[in-house]
Amino acid sequence: MEHLEGGEQQSTPIWAIFSDLMAALVGILVLILVWVIGVQLELSQSLAEEIAKRESEEQRRMALEQALEDPLTKGLVTFRDGRIGISGNVLFELNSDQLQAEGVEVLETLVTPLDAYLTQHDEMLMISGFTDDLPMHSGNRYQDNWGLSAQRALTVTRTLVEQGLPKDRVFAAAFGPHHPAVPNVDAESRAQNRRVEISTVPRGPGSASDTGSGVEN
Repeated sequence: MEHLEGGEQQSTPIWAIFSDLMAALVGILVLILVWVIGVQLELSQSLAEEIAKRESEEQRRMALEQALEDPLTKGLVTFRDGRIGISGNVLFELNSDQLQAEGVEVLETLVTPLDAYLTQHDEMLMISGFTDDLPMHSGNRYQDNWGLSAQRALTVTRTLVEQGLPKDRVFAAAFGPHHPAVPNVDAESRAQNRRVEISTVPRGPGSASDTGSGVEN
């Protein structure tokens, strides 16, 4: 039996291997902990930003509602989900794009509070036209509800500008029979869907004042 002398290889002590493994595990745990903390901080920041955004939106909504207190109290307009609603029956006769006298008076009551709101907020007003789902009568100047809703929105937009709102802060949009307020099931519901809505939108590079839309021909 031969005996190894001098050059005999000694195996690494078990405690050294265990120490290396523990060091590696501690390193991994530290990395995981740092990652978890980073995720938590990111989630907390996102939550704080979302809360701040919602609070800002709520403040703008309350400011607009406060500005419209008089016409709202008189029942001339509605205010729901940050949108001002005006009945199409008040503004226009059926299938017409010409404002009725009552409609002009309603718009006049909105100019002062809307102008005051725009002065305090860097936003724009979108004037949206909506119709019911019934097709145009034969002989009408518009082929479909898109055309009628577009012209009604433009008519309201131009009238508001003529009455004092800055034309670079308002623009028109048409939705036709789409996005009804209630299902079109009878004459009453269709009357509710024939409407014009005024809503606020952020003012930015894509605004009407930059793209040339709005009230210009």
